[in-house]
Amino acid sequence: MSAFKIGINRWTLPANWDVKTCLRVAKESGFDAIEFNMDLEGALSPATSDADAQQIRRDADAMGVALSSLSTGVYWQKPFTHPDPQLRAESLELCRQQLRLAQALGVDAILVVPGVVTPDVPYDVAYERARDALQQLAPEAERRKVAIAIENVWNRFLLSPLEVRDLIDRLGSPYVGVYFDAGNILAYGYPQHWIAILGARIKRVHVKDFRGDIGNIQGFANPLQGDVPWLAVRSALESVGYRGYITAEVGGYRLFPELGLRHIADALRAVFQS
Repeated sequence: MSAFKIGINRWTLPANWDVKTCLRVAKESGFDAIEFNMDLEGALSPATSDADAQQIRRDADAMGVALSSLSTGVYWQKPFTHPDPQLRAESLELCRQQLRLAQALGVDAILVVPGVVTPDVPYDVAYERARDALQQLAPEAERRKVAIAIENVWNRFLLSPLEVRDLIDRLGSPYVGVYFDAGNILAYGYPQHWIAILGARIKRVHVKDFRGDIGNIQGFANPLQGDVPWLAVRSALESVGYRGYITAEVGGYRLFPELGLRHIADALRAVFQS
């Protein structure tokens, strides 16, 4: 039996579907799990109570689909690295709420964008602010037994696997690790190299495809439609002993979304469960 379980991020599903519809269609499409996202408002937000999050967990259990982790996009708007100290404080509080919701959902990892380098935030300053934020948050992650997994994204920051590895090791907490995105890396590296270097620090894995001949954000694609070396990714994950979810975070199909979800699940099964 394969060590990998396949999942889908809720963003791939139509925005107007409610939680129960998302759970049902994810299950019917052949996914083992779904990854929900914390937004600033909506079904899962900082205002969501533990009781409401626990109900989502019960609904998932009743449907027979796992909850893999809790993602979010809020750190693009309110990053740990922002020049405004008040906004940085708000970012820390958002992460505390994300950890709380993850614990209530019964998941043991959250996705965190660790910071953004901008004209107003130099790389070294971003590094210091991100490190300090993660140091402050690590005790809360440890208390809740939910790992903070920082993702490699197009943020002009943490551009080397050696740098990511060293940051995680210096923090020294088993509850701070990496959410590795195999598609994001294609613009400036090779996923199998990153996986080999990051090893057991990888808590979760996102996948999407990427077409290098396009080379910009329009180059992202559904699995098996681009240049990700899929079998090398699987081999590298097996080599480092990764046992966990492979979650697609992709656009899906605009028309016949259920068909698109089935195709995505089929593609992930062919690569990771065959």
